[in-house]
Order: sequence, then C-alpha cells, then structure tokens
Amino acid sequence: MSKQSRKMAGIILVVLPTVIYGGVSILTLLLNDPTYMQNPLRQNLWRAGHAHAGVLLILSLVVLRYVDEANLSERLKTIVRQFTPLAAILLPAAYFLSVLSPNATKPNELIYLAYLGAVILGISLLILGIGLLRKSPAADNNTSNAG
Repeated sequence: MSKQSRKMAGIILVVLPTVIYGGVSILTLLLNDPTYMQNPLRQNLWRAGHAHAGVLLILSLVVLRYVDEANLSERLKTIVRQFTPLAAILLPAAYFLSVLSPNATKPNELIYLAYLGAVILGISLLILGIGLLRKSPAADNNTSNAG
C-alpha cells in the first residue's frame, strides 16, 4: 500500500467512530425524543444518512486496497483516493442537513448535495474500475517473457 493510501486509510479509520456516535445519537432520539418520532421524513433521511456514511467509509477503505494496483496516473489515483471519502461526506450531509428542523415537511436545498456526492462517487468508481481493467506495462512484460 502506498504512503498516500495508508495515510487516507488512517484518516478514515479515525473518522469512523463518528459514525458510531451518530448511530448512538439516532438511537437516543428514537428512545427519548417524541418530536423525532413524529417526523417520519426526518427519521428516514437521518437513517439514510447514517447508513450511507458507514457504508461509503467502508467502501473508501476497500477502494484504497485497489487503487495502488490500478493502471492510472498518480493524478487519477489521487482523485480516486479523495473522491470516494468525499462522497461519504456529501451524501450523508445532504440527508442530515436538509431536515435539521424538527418540523421539516420537505428537504431544503441542501438535499442537492446528495446528487453531487453521487456523481463524485460514480466518477471515482468508474476511474478505478477502468484503471483495474487496463493492462499494466508490467503485465505486458511478463507476458512477453513467458514465451
């Protein structure tokens, strides 16, 4: 694993306990805050935000295991390393911040951060996938030496 990927993995692992804290916070609201229970939209979006945060941070760790093996320029590897965790921030932020008010009946404009996060995630995964499918120069050399 490259130094850059290892550093990003460390940052992600340090951030992951905030997702645990968020889960405990939502549980506390479910048990102790009747106003939270009276707003299904807020419940659903906060649950979605929490789920996306956890899953996308884990996906970010998986991506870091593959990015160094991809046949990509260093610039594209940096984009992949940064875009996946960025999506793990933008998508949940959209869900949480769009219904901050306990009385919200519809999401505010911050919900559009979810679309930005989805596009960034898609770009990151597409770049990584292409980089993994491309033949590396080392693979070409190994093939020619085998014969």
